[in-house]
Amino acid sequence: MEKIRHDLRLSETISPFGVGAIVDVRGESLMAPDTSWWDKKFAQEISCERLMARLGAGVLRQPPTHASRASKNTPALLYWRFPAWRFCERCGKLSILTGKKKGKWENACECGGYLVPMRYVAVCEKGSHVQDINWVKWAHRGHGARTSEKVRHCHDYKSLRFRKLANRGEGLASLVVTCHGCGNARTFAELVTKGALQRDGLYCAGRQPWEPEGSVKKPCPHELIAVQRGATGNYMVERISALDIPEERPQSAEAADKIRGHVYFEKVVTDNGGPQAEMVAGWIADELGVTPETVLAVAAGEETSADEMLLDLKDGEWAAFLKKLGSGRDRTGGDFVVDGRSLEGCSGPQNLLDKIDGIGQVRRVREVRALRGFRRHDADAVLIPSDLGPDRWRWPTYPAIELFGEGIFLRFDEEKLAAWETQPGVQARAGILKKRRIESSWAGRLDVPEPRYIALHTLAHLLIRRLAFASGYASASLQERIYANSDRADKTAGILIYTAAGDAQGTLGGLVRLGDPGKLIPLLVSALDDADFCSNDPVCIESDRQKASQLNLSACHGCALVSETSCESGNRLLDRQLVLGGSDVTGLLDDVLTEVRRS
Repeated sequence: MEKIRHDLRLSETISPFGVGAIVDVRGESLMAPDTSWWDKKFAQEISCERLMARLGAGVLRQPPTHASRASKNTPALLYWRFPAWRFCERCGKLSILTGKKKGKWENACECGGYLVPMRYVAVCEKGSHVQDINWVKWAHRGHGARTSEKVRHCHDYKSLRFRKLANRGEGLASLVVTCHGCGNARTFAELVTKGALQRDGLYCAGRQPWEPEGSVKKPCPHELIAVQRGATGNYMVERISALDIPEERPQSAEAADKIRGHVYFEKVVTDNGGPQAEMVAGWIADELGVTPETVLAVAAGEETSADEMLLDLKDGEWAAFLKKLGSGRDRTGGDFVVDGRSLEGCSGPQNLLDKIDGIGQVRRVREVRALRGFRRHDADAVLIPSDLGPDRWRWPTYPAIELFGEGIFLRFDEEKLAAWETQPGVQARAGILKKRRIESSWAGRLDVPEPRYIALHTLAHLLIRRLAFASGYASASLQERIYANSDRADKTAGILIYTAAGDAQGTLGGLVRLGDPGKLIPLLVSALDDADFCSNDPVCIESDRQKASQLNLSACHGCALVSETSCESGNRLLDRQLVLGGSDVTGLLDDVLTEVRRS
């Protein structure tokens, strides 16, 4: 390896230039190896118990970085040179290795021309492996190789040339690899056809470029496909993030403890669902302020356990936010500071105020993001972990960064939301996305698109677009976190919009200032007004099939989409009709704009 000093943002070492990604640095094409190559002495350990509870065994480490000017011994990340094959931009000669000049590797041809990485590499269809294309072998296959002994037995790899022929236009047919030893020539048009590499005898090596050949235990059965080196599908990262929030027990778990401690609870259990159990359950329910069904479920042992609830990161966060909302001004300090705000005395459309149950000004929050692994070519391909070293099963190292920021939390009224989403038109509209999610081979990793999730997710996007004008932050700097699940014992209905920066201990307060109800309600109205008319209407509002796999309904770049790095679902599962209403659908905030315009 040759040391090449180049500055990357700390967040870029997780995505998009994390483990397994191709990085272009000063004309070089490099790939980041897994964390077993890191010098752990310079990789600071990051603590986040909530995140490790989800990941399991292992440790979170920040990639080796430096804050000042780089020197010879400055801690840094290693990057593997890939692809190894390059061509001279002057004479077109193909080569793998370069010579040394004054003891250092020189990226230059014998003729003095600069060496440029080859444009195509080979990616495994389902195994997430990537490798160089053996250009010597490929150049001596094809139609000419079947008819000429001279071509088939040529091994003059030093005579390979890569050229672009001007008389063949701008397509792949103009890109040609020629062997000057035997005279055989092939165009890139033959390279990208289905099964082309397998027909030419090129098979998957079953490993990543930085792994040694001896690391492969069994051959990979999947075919290789030639793809452009910079194609976005070559690297699909799988991240997981958690807010560093003190875990709170969900309300359902606390209610279950009170029910079990009631003096009459034993009678409910003894009767085992009989008529006496129903009667006694009613007494307990009246006394504790819960439903008889909840008492019977606890007696039958059907409630969701607290341990299972805490495994889901969002459940613990939701419980913590609810506790903060009821506490008013937060004077606790630490990395999770939220002021609970009431809507009493706040002016605004009543149809909007009735649906909001609380607002939290998140003055400080810490987020930890970790890289679990990556896939290549296919979203349904094998997940390659971020640690491929000897400790990958016992104690893996996950690349992680910590970010500090601020935000706004909105809680919606559960009763009104539940009443809205039971309407047949609303269920039918959401059912379109539910069906497509089931039919898609990869969309199962997305949240279940029930009506409340689609509506609150779309509203979060609309608010992010409006906040970008008022907060001082670009929309790409804002993140969302959607809490919308009706299947849990503690139903969730809320959104968190926050900003987090990895290179500063906090942010400037421009977002949390807008969390004041007097400022936030007008912003919500403005966001709805912006989305009422899209520049692509009527096509957009009448559409029910947009985005990849048609996982958006009435939502496009003109009205509801934001930066994909800001969205936890990659700009999917959005629909304006479930927020503002449509011809056959009543929106969650259907009457807000009508009330505003009448007044």
